[in-house]
Amino acid sequence: MDRTKQWIAENMKKLMAAKPIEKIRVTELCRLADITPPTFYYHFRDKYDLVAWIFYCDAFETDVLDLKQAAAGLRKMKQEYLFYKRAYEDSSQNALWSYMLEYFTDRHIALAKDRLGTDVLDEQLRFSIRHYCCGSVGMTREWLLHDNITPAEKSVEMMFASMPENMRQIFFAES
Repeated sequence: MDRTKQWIAENMKKLMAAKPIEKIRVTELCRLADITPPTFYYHFRDKYDLVAWIFYCDAFETDVLDLKQAAAGLRKMKQEYLFYKRAYEDSSQNALWSYMLEYFTDRHIALAKDRLGTDVLDEQLRFSIRHYCCGSVGMTREWLLHDNITPAEKSVEMMFASMPENMRQIFFAES
């Protein structure tokens, strides 16, 4: 992992612990991280690209179809509550939830193609995947921001149980 990108990300998390993303300016982040704006823009298009990169780094290593790993991912979000809370509260055109939706949709599509041994998925399966991912991203937000009772494992179990049958047959069929 690029140390400069990680350094910028750590400083962004510090700023987001204090205020919403829309109040943060790249120049402020650059001052805190002791970097120049060209250094920032070499690595990221804008602050939203940086927030998405942080999310991608957190999500990339997680097997989204493994209960323990997915629950660990949710727990990590709770551990970094202020960052994810601020990211979820942002409703700009570059909001984190839209990055999450695209990331998880693309990831599930790739997994389905791999499991089915095809490059093309039918329209219904693509719809089911997007529908499931919309719900999962929304429920993750609800769990993070408003649910202090349901354990991460139970939340993931409920998401898996809500998966459309055509997806469940691909991802959880008995081998």
